[in-house]
Amino acid sequence: MEKNWLKHKENFTDIDVRSLKGNFLLAILQKAKSIDIGKGIKIIQNFEPIPLYSTMRNIGFEYHTECLDDGTYHSYFYRTEIKEADGTELPLKPIVMPRYADIDKEIANLTVNFWDNIWNKPNPAIELKTKFLLSLSNAVGSGKIRQATRELIKAYYMGVTVAQFDELFSLIIWNQGIGHFSSEIAQSSLFKVYLLIKDLEKKGGNKKEIMSVLTEKFGEKNPDTGFNNQNK
Repeated sequence: MEKNWLKHKENFTDIDVRSLKGNFLLAILQKAKSIDIGKGIKIIQNFEPIPLYSTMRNIGFEYHTECLDDGTYHSYFYRTEIKEADGTELPLKPIVMPRYADIDKEIANLTVNFWDNIWNKPNPAIELKTKFLLSLSNAVGSGKIRQATRELIKAYYMGVTVAQFDELFSLIIWNQGIGHFSSEIAQSSLFKVYLLIKDLEKKGGNKKEIMSVLTEKFGEKNPDTGFNNQNK
């Protein structure tokens, strides 16, 4: 069924993010929060901005996306209500997708759809927090500490407990060896995040407070965990 508000889509505020670098998702979100009910914004991108859909839905927007003949995507977001995020919005969403579009638009679309199938799959057989733990472990095994750190933060957000992290790091020691753990893991951003979570919980911090600290200290601006520094 066609959305009635599409009749007014040409009056929406345009935001062309094709040439923007860094975490443009935050800039879009900031602009979106200033939009009144009954108005909207149009996002122009070289690939379908799938990771943005749930973010916008969580603050009260409907969406509609069109692909032009030149492969450019116009995504229209219309505000139906003003609400706070519902608590399901993951931190550290991928902001590297535009780099794929720099290479080839089709590669960008394939990548974003693959991401969507892995992380947004309806009724997955493996629950999301377990997927993050598996991804974290695989990243450690591949020496990808930046990725492992981001997955740990997401896993904690999704409900993985400190006790579960304790056992995970015990497994890392078992599988990687004491020497490797001592020289590589114990000095890493991954282990720093783990210890910070334990410390803040011991001090009585709740999940929301701890996540605020984690995203501030180990978000996109941190060269050990973020990607913004790679786009300068």
